Amino acid sequence: MCQYCGCRDIPLLRDYIAEHERVINHGGAAISAFDAGDYPRARTELAAMAAELRSHWLGEETGLFAVMGRDEMFREHITPLIAEHRELGALLDTVDVTRAEDRDRVRVAFDELYEHIAKEEDGLFPAALTNLDGDEWDTAIAAWHRAHPGRSMIAEGQ
Repeated sequence: MCQYCGCRDIPLLRDYIAEHERVINHGGAAISAFDAGDYPRARTELAAMAAELRSHWLGEETGLFAVMGRDEMFREHITPLIAEHRELGALLDTVDVTRAEDRDRVRVAFDELYEHIAKEEDGLFPAALTNLDGDEWDTAIAAWHRAHPGRSMIAEGQ
């Protein structure tokens, strides 16, 4: 993630970036668990990753993606991102960590996740900074809150 565009100064984007970081941490821990043959830990990490992603995707798709998707230029970038969400979600819902083929699929998906996150953090999020108006930000933030019941956004400076 770049440090110059200002995304980390916007509460909604800061939270999505933090969620990306947590997802990457869970995925990396799952792969480390694969390598150690610790399948119970791998299952736990992948379940935590999936839980984080479910709320993350719901917030993104019903908020930021929805308001940005009103513009055809952004929609052509958002549609494949949503498809990638569905593909990873299906894998996480069905993965059997005891099967070598499934562990390999998770490794590939994890590598692809870095690219997916880069598309959001290096493309879509900076575009949101310059293209959304106040009402659109309010809509996107409200969607984050609906997707994360009982949670608060990260306080500035954390």
